[in-house]
Amino acid sequence: MLENPKLNNENVKINRALISVFDKTGLDKLAKEFVSRGIEIMSTGGSAKFLRGKNIKVTDVSDYTNFPEIMDGRVKTINPLVEGGILGLRDKHAKDAKDNNIKWIDIVICNLYPFSETISKNDCDQALALENVDIGGPTMIRSAAKNVGWVTIIVDPTDYDYLLENLNNKNEIDFDSRSFFSAKAFGHTAQYDTIIHNYLKPEKLSNDFTLTFTKHSEMRYGENPHQAAAAYTISGDKSNNILNAKIHQGKKLSYNNIMDGDAALSCLKEFNSTACVIVKHANPCGVALGANMLNVYKRAFNADSLSAFGGIIAINQPCDDVLAEEISKVFVEIVLAPAFTKKSLDIFSKKKNLRVLEVGNIHSREQLLEVRNVVGGVIVQETDTSILSEENLQVVTKNKPSDNDIKTMLFGWKVLKHVKSNGILIVKDNTTVGVGAGQVSRVDSVDIAMKKSGESIKNSILCSDAFFPFRDSIDKIAGSGIKAVLQPGGSVRDDEVISACNEHGIAMIFTGQRCFKH
Repeated sequence: MLENPKLNNENVKINRALISVFDKTGLDKLAKEFVSRGIEIMSTGGSAKFLRGKNIKVTDVSDYTNFPEIMDGRVKTINPLVEGGILGLRDKHAKDAKDNNIKWIDIVICNLYPFSETISKNDCDQALALENVDIGGPTMIRSAAKNVGWVTIIVDPTDYDYLLENLNNKNEIDFDSRSFFSAKAFGHTAQYDTIIHNYLKPEKLSNDFTLTFTKHSEMRYGENPHQAAAAYTISGDKSNNILNAKIHQGKKLSYNNIMDGDAALSCLKEFNSTACVIVKHANPCGVALGANMLNVYKRAFNADSLSAFGGIIAINQPCDDVLAEEISKVFVEIVLAPAFTKKSLDIFSKKKNLRVLEVGNIHSREQLLEVRNVVGGVIVQETDTSILSEENLQVVTKNKPSDNDIKTMLFGWKVLKHVKSNGILIVKDNTTVGVGAGQVSRVDSVDIAMKKSGESIKNSILCSDAFFPFRDSIDKIAGSGIKAVLQPGGSVRDDEVISACNEHGIAMIFTGQRCFKH
């Protein structure tokens, strides 16, 4: 290791390039420009074959090293002639290079096997995954990125034009450009290794937890205009989500749009039957199930039409022209659906600012890890994909719920999982009628849900995301028309709460689990 190393920050002339890429987008254009500038090209297997197919002169790395590609291509660039040509310091190692017939490699164009695509395939096992782990590529990339004083590294085809713009008429590139590419290269290999690590580690919540994302889009601002913001995607993720949605029209998605859209889609994934979820400020304000999409939408919207104004509408059936006409009568930010008919898109096109998102077939929620930042680190938990069934329920009062009441409770619990705590939800006939979300007092949440319910509260069911610590909430709903309560149970005062229900003729059922959402 060098003592007191100094970094060359002068312009460097590019005489020789090494090209070894999986993604060949734009490669022929770049290589032709290199040839026209007199830059020699060395390349490996597939890249060399591709370039020759474009009538571009190439020297095979195996001809330069006088060592063939072996072991099904596993060994081809790990060679002192290659690594020495990349890593050597031109002002210190010239004699070593000459004595060992090493040619300087001034620029490396390299990107890696798409490991994330491999592991996303249904038939992928560990053997196939490991076969697609690139070894030589990361070695070349890291070598070139380390030797930023003398070598340029390009890992992203979208940077080819930027590279050519920064080459002067002497084929020289400045240090600032080399530094930019070097940092990007280390990020590229870090992301690659992180994906492999997360695939291979035996435990979800292992001792070391790493994340890697790719920028999806810049945003005008975050939750508020004074906050900078951007969206990032998980590399290789092709799931049905907001960031992968096809945007048919409308303004660019904002930070709040993405948060609300994700909340709506997550709630929608709870249901297999025809459903509509309307979200405002990350909380469901109207949800309904049924057989007819138009009827379901109307019930969800009318559940709280005041809150639905300017909200997110998510449906799990294709949107037709009849539904589009109905939705167009009001102002909403986003309409989200698996698909849209041409007529529905024509109708929505009259509302230029409306964002129309096509997310494809909507499947049940997957067991993923949720990550949140806290000062000094992150906290991680599994997504709440739990399913409450009739077998989980325990009737604890004299009054018993009907079979229809049980179905309504199970519907309500699926929605309640997506309501901010403290969460109280009042439901009836597979429709939400009152939501009390995010209050510091459970009694306050009850008040809000009852107020939102209005006359619809008659013969309804109240669902609570956690136990009632006192009987005050039960006393409050007495005589309101609420006929049953669904709650986790588990309070030291459960007996008092049950007694209150018996006094008021209200049925109560325990779930045995809570569904907080902070």
